[in-house]
Amino acid sequence: MCGGGVPGMTHTIELSDELSERIEAHKEDDESHEAFIEELVSVYETEGAFLQEGYSE
Repeated sequence: MCGGGVPGMTHTIELSDELSERIEAHKEDDESHEAFIEELVSVYETEGAFLQEGYSE
């Protein structure tokens, strides 16, 4: 996991075309990628990390 970092510094994340298309299909028309990822991380943190409780389908 990326720690700390410099406040205000931007980072580039490379995604496959397939994942990028999946993200586009889920985000609102006017929603930025940053806002979508922020919401995704918030949900992940709220519901608990899979590592804490184990992942099962």
